[in-house]
Amino acid sequence: MNWDTIQGNWKQMTGSVQSKWGELTDNEVQEAKGDREYLIGKVQERYGVARDEAERQVDDWAKSV
Repeated sequence: MNWDTIQGNWKQMTGSVQSKWGELTDNEVQEAKGDREYLIGKVQERYGVARDEAERQVDDWAKSV
């Protein structure tokens, strides 16, 4: 799915995001509002992974929804 679609349907996507990255708080997921860079940053921060790994995870998630 492309990011324009994800942004437009962010409220429906939040459950999927929280099931993929359970350590993200509800507020963090809501604040992301479909912003890919914000989500990558939060995944990187919460899970202590390198930026390229966080990007890979987010992109893999986007392809699966």
